[in-house]
Amino acid sequence: MSAAAAPHFWAAPLRYCAWAARERPAYFWSVVIGGIGPAAMPFAPAIRRAFGDVDPAPIPVTYPVPTGPRKQLTGYDDE
Repeated sequence: MSAAAAPHFWAAPLRYCAWAARERPAYFWSVVIGGIGPAAMPFAPAIRRAFGDVDPAPIPVTYPVPTGPRKQLTGYDDE
């Protein structure tokens, strides 16, 4: 059991973070790393491009229709 009671976050946020990092490190670092994700969204594409990653070609949404006349099929009893 700890010597002092756990500090309340809204009363002393820095003291609470220090206590949480020491007493509950898995929870503390999960919240820190989870908070970095949304905060990094505006900067991630620029960082990605700086490392040489390029955007992939867009996925086609239609099938390309061939140009020219279609071949007439024969031999399948579809006359």
